Amino acid sequence: MMTWIPVCDIDDVVPERGAACLLDNQQVALFRVSDDVVLGVGNHDPFSGANVISRGIVGTSGDRWFVASPMYKHRFDLRTGTCLDDATKALPVFRVKVEDGRILVAKESP
Repeated sequence: MMTWIPVCDIDDVVPERGAACLLDNQQVALFRVSDDVVLGVGNHDPFSGANVISRGIVGTSGDRWFVASPMYKHRFDLRTGTCLDDATKALPVFRVKVEDGRILVAKESP
């Protein structure tokens, strides 16, 4: 079962920038990309061990949105979480939606 948790307003996240939120003791990095689409991945950088992904640089490679970690610049696909520079690492991906100007993140229930 899935529960949608409201975390912030869409206007709280600057386009093509990141913002972090806490969802049940796990940090989620939210990114507002084109047309107010918001994508969510884990905020924990698997290379540095720091919770910094939300502070990364947002870009595109073809039609693929990615964030480059501010620590060692590894790029992560914002839709799949896959590291574009080292396929052995990935970020968890969170379901995110926008309703009535609010960003909601899905929480899986047991």
